[in-house]
Amino acid sequence: MDQALNQRVDAFIEQNREQILKDIAALVAIDSVESAPAEGAPFGPGAKAALDKTLEIAAGMGLATRNCENYLGYAELPGKEADKYLATICHVDVVPAGNGWTGDPFAMRVQEGWLLGRGVSDDKGPMILTLYALKFLKEEGTELRYPIRALAGANEETGMKDVEYYLEHYAAPVFCFTPDAEFPVCNGEKGHFNGKLVSPVCNGMIRSFEGGVANNAVPDQASALVACDIARLSNAPNITLEPEGDWVRVRGWGRSGHAASPAGTLNAIGLVADYLLANNLCNEAERAYLEALHKLHSSTAGEGLGIACADGPFGPLTIIGGRIYMEEGRMVQTMDSRFPTCTSGEVISAAIREAIGSGASLEDVQAGEPFYIEADTPAIRACIDTYNEVTGENATPFTMGGGTYARHFPYAVSFGPEHNDMVLPEFGGPMHGANEAAPIDKLLEALKIYILALLRLEQLDF
Repeated sequence: MDQALNQRVDAFIEQNREQILKDIAALVAIDSVESAPAEGAPFGPGAKAALDKTLEIAAGMGLATRNCENYLGYAELPGKEADKYLATICHVDVVPAGNGWTGDPFAMRVQEGWLLGRGVSDDKGPMILTLYALKFLKEEGTELRYPIRALAGANEETGMKDVEYYLEHYAAPVFCFTPDAEFPVCNGEKGHFNGKLVSPVCNGMIRSFEGGVANNAVPDQASALVACDIARLSNAPNITLEPEGDWVRVRGWGRSGHAASPAGTLNAIGLVADYLLANNLCNEAERAYLEALHKLHSSTAGEGLGIACADGPFGPLTIIGGRIYMEEGRMVQTMDSRFPTCTSGEVISAAIREAIGSGASLEDVQAGEPFYIEADTPAIRACIDTYNEVTGENATPFTMGGGTYARHFPYAVSFGPEHNDMVLPEFGGPMHGANEAAPIDKLLEALKIYILALLRLEQLDF
């Protein structure tokens, strides 16, 4: 490693440390959950405000910026070969705050070396890091071979229509990395399967059933309102009962987390469904539907639905139920599955329909196949080698269940900034969970990795 360059990067990060945190806080302060489209705001006013703020911060650094019709935007440094460019891509939209926060989700806090707030790790913190990587290169006066764009998306969490629009109207980068996962380098992502389990109109004991805040997050709260005498009901772990006139509110209390990594979570919808079954709080049609829900929630590996499988590159399939709600007298349960190469959306659909029988219908199915790029390609080697040089590790690329922008580009990977072995503090939570937390020292280390990786990528022939 060039020691003089190393020292300059370290000095730059130290000089900008406080402003980096302030800029992350400015983005976190914007509630950028997708909402109904408005004029000039295809993903709602909040997402647009976050995109505007990102471009404002970039312009304040002296970077050239462009707003791509409010679907996406970018900051750019020029390069000699203008017909090709490198890119980073982050997103400034977030999942809903959800429950269980110990402070305002949109007021970033600093506690014992950690940032807490919705988006500090997914993906507003990393967005700011990529802007500062360009700021360093600009202040250094680096002569770039390829232009570099720091892309900022506004619809990653709920459909990625932003990057689809961008790639329809703008040329793709020759290589792109997205800081929206874990280090060292993720060179493959599982396939995605989404659908809904829908009940018939049951006209039974269940008046309402609701829970969850996002399709791709395990819910930590759910409740059902049922016709019942509370005196006859039994106690159960993680269940509370509340009388509401002639009805009883059955509440489940679980542990939230990301759909791609459900280990250690506890799905509150499953708790309520199992309680209703155990206490016979249902008519025949409702029971059939609740039994379908039980098959879904009994295993995040898909065993209850008959879809469990695993392969070498990707490991096991995962599936969770994210939200449940009532619609025109029917109960609707959303599902989010991440699957390896040994199955497909068609196979999963067929198995689920067989498992649920007539108790529910499977509707609104969407599926995307896994993607994988060989780990020994030059750009991936540039990223992994940089990571290992900075950290002193001997890490190798990995695959994951999470879905990022990388799958949409011809040549792309996800690249940090989280770490699989990171232990969260008691006061902090995971991405998509309450008290989302990110360690300051690791974010700043990631900034160094991104600066040096971009310089190494500039030396490659594309």
